Amino acid sequence: MARRDRVSDWLATIEAVDRPLVIVVALLLVGSVVMVYSASSAVAMERYDDAGYFLKRQLLWVGVGVLAMAVTAQMNVWGWQRLALPLLLLSAALLALVLLPSIGTTVNGARRWLRLSGWSVQPSELAKLAVICYLARYLAAHADRIAEFRRGVLPPLIICGALVMLVLAEPDFGTASVIAILTLLLLFVGQVRLSHLGALALAAAPAAALLIASSPYRRQRFLAFLNPWENAQTSGFQIVQSLLAMGRGGVGGLGLGESRQKLFFLPEPHTDFIFSVIGEELGLIGTVVVLALFLVFFWRGLVIAQRAEEPFLRYLAVGITAMIGVQALLHMAVVIGLLPTKGLTLPLLSYGGSSLVVDLAAVGILLAICRQRAAG
Repeated sequence: MARRDRVSDWLATIEAVDRPLVIVVALLLVGSVVMVYSASSAVAMERYDDAGYFLKRQLLWVGVGVLAMAVTAQMNVWGWQRLALPLLLLSAALLALVLLPSIGTTVNGARRWLRLSGWSVQPSELAKLAVICYLARYLAAHADRIAEFRRGVLPPLIICGALVMLVLAEPDFGTASVIAILTLLLLFVGQVRLSHLGALALAAAPAAALLIASSPYRRQRFLAFLNPWENAQTSGFQIVQSLLAMGRGGVGGLGLGESRQKLFFLPEPHTDFIFSVIGEELGLIGTVVVLALFLVFFWRGLVIAQRAEEPFLRYLAVGITAMIGVQALLHMAVVIGLLPTKGLTLPLLSYGGSSLVVDLAAVGILLAICRQRAAG
């Protein structure tokens, strides 16, 4: 009898979910498996003597992520309100542990990972979801004082700012930027005064300039962004190779698996520059299709947020939608030279365990919000 009830609940969940959103996520996951293999086979053969090394791991992470999405889609969405503070504290603790030389793992000069039984976990991915849950709870609970800066805006700024500083210490300027953008965006949706947001934006500009100027590698990346062709073999190498890949793709692309820039020219072609490989192999048509899928995701996420009757659920849906949409936009902007290189993955498409599982778990929360409304 209990099993029959669980099956009925599962079928009811399927009927209640936003089908366009599910279809978009499914298409992105299929594209992820195909493009990760195409982009990584040469690198995997050179590093591990196994062309399918990253493909096998990506398939495993897709399975874990889909399971996580199924679990969060079935959960009571109000549980995330209770979990907001514990999740925030856990994220802060893990980010602090990463910075300890005896615990955190350094790759390419950045200490961003924890090694667990041979697998790498990136706490900053969990931190993004933790910030969204915390801000959704805070804005819903303190709507009466959000117009005041000291009592309403300053407390979440201090807490989210502390997480941003921990991420910057890794260093991970890209993820720190995403968390900062999510914070300001949710404060805007929470109806913080525009004068307060304007003051924050004015204060953030010199702070960002100081962060860039104080770090040699950030300064080199910024100068390379301004004129990558001047130092095409040094600081501008990454963006030049990305632009070459996009240009060679033309309208229809060179064909699946035919990218030349992935052959040890593009750095990390299966993660930070997977959109470049898509552009080279599938051309303008492929990149437009990917962009369209993310736009549909963004649209359906906002529809779910608009239909949510409770402020907490509305803020939660907006935050999750922005988490994936904003990072996708930043990744694409970096690849085509509109922003300095930041080392950001393309959500739901790039290779990666932590990011993929967290993103799919977040999609599950969106589906749970949709189910909550359908259940009345």
